[in-house]
Formats: sequence, structure tokens, C-alpha cells
Amino acid sequence: MQKIVTPGGETLVVLPLSDYERLLDAADIAAASKVRGDIVAGRDEMVPAALVTRLLAGENPVRVWRRHRGLTGRALAASAGIGAAYLSEIETGRKEGSLAVMKRLAEALSVDLDDLV
Repeated sequence: MQKIVTPGGETLVVLPLSDYERLLDAADIAAASKVRGDIVAGRDEMVPAALVTRLLAGENPVRVWRRHRGLTGRALAASAGIGAAYLSEIETGRKEGSLAVMKRLAEALSVDLDDLV
């Protein structure tokens, strides 16, 4: 390993490629272990490729997540404290849900609000 100080005072390190690759591998393993731990602890989940494909194709995320969770429209609406007709309008794009409603839908679906917008 070699240290170099730039004219601006920044310290740089030069190391063999094999050492650098070992550091990258260790970082990848640590990141994967964290993800695995979050999944096991229930803080995160694996998302099936089919669900991702539907979202990327532009399907309504509320509907996609509702179906993925195995909920009926009525059940999700009741859980979020809104009417089933209003939920239907959100899912079909006829209405945008207010921020408060979208937050409640996200909570009922156990997803982040960002997953629905």
C-alpha cells in the first residue's frame, strides 16, 4: 500500500488490485448479510419478479400490492378507513388519493409510501 498526498491535502491510497477486490467482496458480503437479516427479521421482504414487472409496465401500484397481499378491494378499503368506491377510483386512476389516504393505504399494505406513488 502506498499513500499519496495531493496538492490540495487529500490523502490517497494505492493498493494492489487483489487487495482492492477483497475489500469489495467483503463489502458485498456485509451488504448481503444485512439484507438477509432484514428479511429474516421481517423488516424487508423479497419481491417477486412478476410483481416488479407489473409495476414497471405501469399497472397501478395500489392494485398490484393489494393483489400481491391477497386482499379484496373491500378489505383494503376498510383497513385504510376509506370507501371501496374511492379505492376503486384510485386503482383505476380516476382519482388521486390524498397524501393522508395514500399513507393509510401504504400502512395497510405494509409498504413504504414511495412504493405507491
